[in-house]
Amino acid sequence: MAEGTIKRLIADKGYGFILTESGSDLFFHMSNVEGTSFESLQERQRVTYTEGRGPKGPRAESVRPI
Repeated sequence: MAEGTIKRLIADKGYGFILTESGSDLFFHMSNVEGTSFESLQERQRVTYTEGRGPKGPRAESVRPI
């Protein structure tokens, strides 16, 4: 699993972006959060994830706090 840091959360829309170790941003949706609730995530929090593909391009799946 890859690791990254939550860069931005758009709580009212239910999605956010992870800053990957390569320096790019990766979209994630609240339905891809595991082990905790989307509401408990915070910006600058470290997470693990797997990179997947959604209808609009790359996205993070199986997002879990470290």
